[in-house]
Amino acid sequence: MQLAIVGLSHKTAPVEVREQLAFGADAVRGALTSLLERENVSEAMILSTCNRVEVVAESPDERLIRDFICEYHRIPADTVSKHLYTFRNADAIRHVFRVAASLDSMMIGEPQILGQVKEAYRIATDAGTIGMHLSALMSRAFAVAKKVRSETGISQSAVSVSYAAVELAKKIFGDLNGKAVMIIGASKMGELSAKHLKRAGVSSVLVTNRTFERAVELAKIFEGAAVPFDHFTDHIDRADIIISSTGAPHFIINKAMAEQIIHRRKNRPMFFIDIAVPRDIDPAVNEIDNAFVYDIDDLQQVVDSNMKERLREAHRAEEIVDQEVQAFCTRMQSREVVPTIVQLRDTLDRLRREEIERNRKYLKDLTPEQQASIDQITQSLVNKILHHPIAHLKQMAHDPQGAETTALIRKLFNIKSHE
Repeated sequence: MQLAIVGLSHKTAPVEVREQLAFGADAVRGALTSLLERENVSEAMILSTCNRVEVVAESPDERLIRDFICEYHRIPADTVSKHLYTFRNADAIRHVFRVAASLDSMMIGEPQILGQVKEAYRIATDAGTIGMHLSALMSRAFAVAKKVRSETGISQSAVSVSYAAVELAKKIFGDLNGKAVMIIGASKMGELSAKHLKRAGVSSVLVTNRTFERAVELAKIFEGAAVPFDHFTDHIDRADIIISSTGAPHFIINKAMAEQIIHRRKNRPMFFIDIAVPRDIDPAVNEIDNAFVYDIDDLQQVVDSNMKERLREAHRAEEIVDQEVQAFCTRMQSREVVPTIVQLRDTLDRLRREEIERNRKYLKDLTPEQQASIDQITQSLVNKILHHPIAHLKQMAHDPQGAETTALIRKLFNIKSHE
């Protein structure tokens, strides 16, 4: 296995460069076919997302892949070379595992990347550019990603303000099924928080906004109801969760109003998410029993705390990846070593026998015993020649860099692929 990866990501290139090298969904199949038409590229897949573009290939020369990327997009190599990275063999395997497990993502632990990797693999499989090696690699990468998620908490803590709101709501109410949300103001963050809450089980959504048409528009998205802004306090007690972001210069809900609302709710808990700056909700509302107010700073503290926890879990995930890389390299190298040893013996023995036959006319006067001696001597010579290469191959079967040794020996002895 001679694995090579060439690519760029949010870590190495700004979005304007990533855009230039991106492969559109409709173009990937054709690009893969074109890549495999090049010499010394036997398998390939392309992962192209908003944050990364990577070509993964079975090839002894990563320069072929680098040239392909630049030529395909008609971009001079010297304009993007500083943004491109290259991984080979064990390092490439580690990179694939880390990407699938979302350890290389902009947001560590995010779940979308695994689906994107699986889709890239599906497209390459359909295009016929996946063979034995990449099939084994990606199968293990998906298993490693699953192992990381099941054995660490890398994806369990909210690391965005909108997700943090959901996490806090669950702590307050437990089960969100049947709960109602009111969105006050039509900010993007408020809308996103409401979407996450809806996915988490919230059953109904009320929307109010100074521009009633905008409230109606947003309510349609959630299959909810619009409420005139001047009368939202008449309906607010129907909501268990309030998301407020009006941009008003003063509090739109003060302590006295909140006390009346809680009284109308017969003291059922109410969660206020104040993401407005200036704030919409008087912090004194927190003094009321069964009223819980979190502003944007509170939510950000939750996010920061959770991010630290994710980073701690990421260290555990990296250990899992390292173990899996070692195991996979050993397994793949063992698969390469045995056929290589067999073919190495067969190749030299065939050369030995061909050389004897070529000189048979000079050996015709020898007795059968003498001819047997020549056969034995040449066999012994072949064994002596092979002793150190074979011993080294066996030793390197447990070394992550062993693929390079195997490839070198196959090249030196002109051993063709055993696939």
